[in-house]
Amino acid sequence: MARGHRPSAFEPVGPAPTGRGYPVLGVVDAGGPSYPRHATRGAKRYLSPMLFHVHAEDRPGLGSELYDLAEEHWSYMDRFDDRFVLRGPTLTDDGEEHTGSIHVVEVPDRAAAERFATEEPYWSAGLYAGYTAVRAVVLFDRGRDTDEAEAPHSLVTGAWNPRPRPEGESDPLPSDTGPGGRLLFAALLVDDGGTHTTGMIAAVRALPDEAAEVVRPFADRLADAPAALAAQRWSRGGRN
Repeated sequence: MARGHRPSAFEPVGPAPTGRGYPVLGVVDAGGPSYPRHATRGAKRYLSPMLFHVHAEDRPGLGSELYDLAEEHWSYMDRFDDRFVLRGPTLTDDGEEHTGSIHVVEVPDRAAAERFATEEPYWSAGLYAGYTAVRAVVLFDRGRDTDEAEAPHSLVTGAWNPRPRPEGESDPLPSDTGPGGRLLFAALLVDDGGTHTTGMIAAVRALPDEAAEVVRPFADRLADAPAALAAQRWSRGGRN
């Protein structure tokens, strides 16, 4: 996991991994990334070896600066619109105030993920306190929630010491994936080589405490131990 306040603080850039690809269960809009796909379990599968989860955290005490630069932010994000798998702001507990931004984005390599983060107008203006950029493997994506406007949503993150991913085995799928389930999205966080898991992220249709309980059995199974979970309010982003 790379974290810091300037690019030099992050992990060194290495070559894009080659070799094994990882199947993930998900739905991608027709105009989205052109992953190889085949139908399965009523959804679609695609291979996505270079997705990164980029989480930027707001600098404390922001006033109107986010709003002042909103159009520059949107124009920058428009350039990546067909590469996003998940995006949206993290929020305060009451859902009213912006606390950061989440993007799961397709990029060629770590260097591109870090450029995506550090060339963003909010970062350039010093509005973010820091960011993380971690390779992600999507396990489940329900797509846009039809009840999104009415129901609160949360983002749950889990972290653990690096654990090997068994060679030649599929990553486990969460259980709450059927119709009416509250889990909207789940992804493993892995090292750049994709050989070890370091955590997970999930979007859930629930308030934070309840969302963490929805995710906990799955996270504990991935970690093979009680996983350290953090949950916060979140809303799906984008112009539409």
